[in-house]
Amino acid sequence: MSTKDKIIQTSIALFNQYGERAITTNHIASEMGISPGNLYYHFKNKEDILRHIFGLYKTHLQDNFTPMDKNLDVMPQLAGYLDSLVELMWRFNFFYNNLTDILSRDKELKAQYLEQQTQLVEQVVAVINGLKYAEVIVIDESDIVELAHMVKLTVSFWTPYVKAHSEESTLTKQDIFGGIVKVILLFKPYSHGAGLEQLKQLQQEYSNKQLEVAQAVA
Repeated sequence: MSTKDKIIQTSIALFNQYGERAITTNHIASEMGISPGNLYYHFKNKEDILRHIFGLYKTHLQDNFTPMDKNLDVMPQLAGYLDSLVELMWRFNFFYNNLTDILSRDKELKAQYLEQQTQLVEQVVAVINGLKYAEVIVIDESDIVELAHMVKLTVSFWTPYVKAHSEESTLTKQDIFGGIVKVILLFKPYSHGAGLEQLKQLQQEYSNKQLEVAQAVA
């Protein structure tokens, strides 16, 4: 792994553990055992590091949220999307936790974020249309975009919600699986019959994963 990549990975780990606001480039350099000058050779400042991290976040979304293949079973594809969300929400949880502050300090990053979020809504709409086509859900065309926004809202603000309601303001992977269960719940009112049973089964699978993670930590 190159020094530049190590700086990125170390930054993500420190931001997640201590909060992005509390970590400086000096902290990152010290954690890596390199000089601040060595770090600045690769990145101009912390904002530069954050933009590169956002690039990884954006790439993850682009690679893992492609439209559903109508020729394949829809539920494994939905589970694949949800697994990708678990990874995204856990790996970049600091970004969700301090989103407003991070974007307020960097106009360039905010512009990139807003552009990416427009694309994300389109990706979620494509997923919803895939579920509709497979008759897992029944939803009016006029409600699809609104449901997409509700899914995005739940994902974007779940981790700060959890931390706000934790006495120690901590986040665990168990909490991430809890958020995925909430996402599945958003689809259930639009489903019936066999489709509803499929969603109930998927919900139970993620509830079981949540329990398994909790038991592994205990």
